[in-house]
Amino acid sequence: MAELIGSFAASHAPLIAREWATLTDETRGIVIASYRELGKRLMEAQPDILVMVTTDHWVNFFLNNLPSFCVGVGPEHDGPPEAFLKPHFPHDTLPGHEGFGRHLVDTAFHEGFDPAISYRAKLDHGVCIPLWQMALKDIPAIVPVFINELEEPMPTIRRCFDWGKLIAKAIESFPGGQRIGVFGTGGLSHSIGEPTMGQLDVPFDQRCLEMFGGADEDEITDTLEDWLPRTGNGAHEVRSWVIAHAAMGGQGFDLIHYAPLFEVYAGCGFAQWRGTT
Repeated sequence: MAELIGSFAASHAPLIAREWATLTDETRGIVIASYRELGKRLMEAQPDILVMVTTDHWVNFFLNNLPSFCVGVGPEHDGPPEAFLKPHFPHDTLPGHEGFGRHLVDTAFHEGFDPAISYRAKLDHGVCIPLWQMALKDIPAIVPVFINELEEPMPTIRRCFDWGKLIAKAIESFPGGQRIGVFGTGGLSHSIGEPTMGQLDVPFDQRCLEMFGGADEDEITDTLEDWLPRTGNGAHEVRSWVIAHAAMGGQGFDLIHYAPLFEVYAGCGFAQWRGTT
């Protein structure tokens, strides 16, 4: 059977790429050091497949077709369409894994979940900024799991816990000896297209990171459902972190770094879940 080798998470603020040349040395230093450490840990875990949980930034979907969850099952995905990212991450295509992608979908249907399916997805900055900044020598096969974190109604935090557990179950039941990691990308606090754009909610970020380190599912669920409507709209991307957390049974959280990076309009966090082994 396949092995779940850990979960990881990182922020993906687009200004990291868009404004890279003009960011201060301090901000660039934080981003580089944090992402490189995350990439080092990821490569030490030797993943064959990486399940990347992310939101779609109006690249694959729009208001006329906005699934709550969608799994990319194709053998290949298209690289980032954003012009600001192409100079940094000039990959036209990225490898997928149709075998595990389909197994994840089949497991979901069997367990009462109903994800949409994409046989060829576009992977925007939500996926590709982390892949670029981690400076991976070899990019594992990517199975994207898109979650609506942009527009109400969104999946509940409780349902995100369910999805994390589902992904873990699919990994554990996948035949073969593949090593599979889970990567949640997004957040933490930020606000896009709102009057509060550029403002960060540092207490929210600190509370989230504190809870991942020791709170149970009920506390995380209740706290986030209460807090998210009252902070910036980008904070909804913490759902990706919840899924990564739940995939590891809520155990082994290790914060690599957190910094409120006002230059990129985001509270940026970088973390790993090692489990209990």
